[in-house]
Amino acid sequence: MTISEDTKRLNFDLTNVGLRAQATAAGFVQLCKELHKIGVIDDASIARIKDAVADNITLNCPRKANRAQYRADVDQRLQAIFQGTEKVGDMNDLLTVKEDAV
Repeated sequence: MTISEDTKRLNFDLTNVGLRAQATAAGFVQLCKELHKIGVIDDASIARIKDAVADNITLNCPRKANRAQYRADVDQRLQAIFQGTEKVGDMNDLLTVKEDAV
């Protein structure tokens, strides 16, 4: 999995202007849900949005973590967030390095 230079630049820019806040993320997810509900964006658009978010989060994957597993966990959590039907769990669980995953 290769993360584009544009994604890396966006990550840097968003971090520098403080758009890592939970309130911003909550508003973004709600906006996506509302636009999807009224047909402005389709399932493929939602998938691309989730991929962009996951790419950005994966940039901060701990070095000792298995990057592919970390990405899969992020994807699963994003799916739960966008569906709004499951408890997502603690982000720190992603940071725990599993012995067999290293």
